[in-house]
Amino acid sequence: MTKLWGGRFAGDSSSLMEDFHSSISFDQRLYRQDIAGSLAHAQMLADQGIISAAEGKLIRGGLLELLADIEAGRVEFDASAEDIHMNIEQLLTAKIGPAGKKLHTARSRNDQVAVDLRLFLKGEVAAIDGLLRELLSTLFALAEQHLGTVMPGYTHVQRAQPVTLAHHLMAYAAMFGRDVDRLKDTARRIDVCPLGAGALAGTTFATDPLSVAAQLGFSQVALNSMDAVSDRDFVIEFCATAATIMMHLSRFSEEIVLWSSAEYGFIELSDAYSTGSSIMPQKKNPDAAELVRGKTGRVYGDLMAVLTQMKGLPLAYNKDMQEDKEALFDAVDTVRGCLMVFTPMLNTMKVNKARMSEAARGGYTNATDLADYLATRGVPFRDAHEVVGKTVLYAIAQGKALEELTQEEYHELCPHIGPDVYEHISIERCVSARRELGGPAPESVQHSIAVLRQSLAKS
Repeated sequence: MTKLWGGRFAGDSSSLMEDFHSSISFDQRLYRQDIAGSLAHAQMLADQGIISAAEGKLIRGGLLELLADIEAGRVEFDASAEDIHMNIEQLLTAKIGPAGKKLHTARSRNDQVAVDLRLFLKGEVAAIDGLLRELLSTLFALAEQHLGTVMPGYTHVQRAQPVTLAHHLMAYAAMFGRDVDRLKDTARRIDVCPLGAGALAGTTFATDPLSVAAQLGFSQVALNSMDAVSDRDFVIEFCATAATIMMHLSRFSEEIVLWSSAEYGFIELSDAYSTGSSIMPQKKNPDAAELVRGKTGRVYGDLMAVLTQMKGLPLAYNKDMQEDKEALFDAVDTVRGCLMVFTPMLNTMKVNKARMSEAARGGYTNATDLADYLATRGVPFRDAHEVVGKTVLYAIAQGKALEELTQEEYHELCPHIGPDVYEHISIERCVSARRELGGPAPESVQHSIAVLRQSLAKS
């Protein structure tokens, strides 16, 4: 087959080189964006008188027919045409004749692929934003159901202080809320139209990049043609945002895995989001959460791949940049797939409130409250800390919880401890007394839910 760029060449490409060079196997998923960019470009060429109105109409009609053919599965892309851009042009020319060859006037594949990627990412960012908001809505609803569900909070995976399941869930809501903000900020930098930059130096034709940008829904036009075709910051930034989303999902997944174990027994996942063992009949494995945790590494790899591809590239376009697409597509697909599974997994899990409460009452999670109690009675906190440490050591030796120690035992351990101590170290009070902004008391958590909901509604 004659190459669309073959005029300079006297010999044929190696078949090995053709396979190595071709990207149609993966960039064919950009056909909608490529046709959208071509429709806008053809309209601009006709409006500017660069091609005739009749040619513009013929090209646009042919592109729309081609889009319908592709959507209907009537098109087979040709690997020898290298990429989606040349496939579309070749198919268009076969459909409408010589007018199809005029479509590429005043543009290059360099600005063409940049606009395709930006259009693709604009749509994907919007979809991921929607999935994150669904997850946040689920977290808000679960938090409202469990404002009074007491559980241990942990540091170093050791029981630390009592909190509520609502408070714990809202910590993840805060993370995913920041992810929504990051996506919004990423979208702003994606929203720049590079079409009109040509290969790197623009064009001598009297084009109208602003009209093309408006047709395609971009709010800005690239201000430097060399940067327009060689910039992949927006791909890197999206992959970084995607990696952060996955990191948050992975942290949450780790807790789901722990909580669903017999050792914790805090939750039970739905059968719909669990699997069994091929040899151990009793097993119910949290595979959905484990896969999310595992797939996080893929997205980290996608980010590192694109960063590494770009790190040594001089201006302007280089063929290395063809390698950005598979990493980008994988990051998009992985984040979307994980969010689509994670939200219903949470929605359908059963919470064992009794087991959570029992765990909160073990491990001396009210020790800090005992130290605070002493501090309110004039004992310097550092001294109170030491006294309570010795009290815990004594209670462990006696096999008792702090609230099970007698008044006589307390008085012997520290004369500052009075009979009102039991009220101050009850697990319920340990939670309800922490009413400060961001604390675990039910009213504080309700306030956090309201603030995050309002913030999301405005963004």
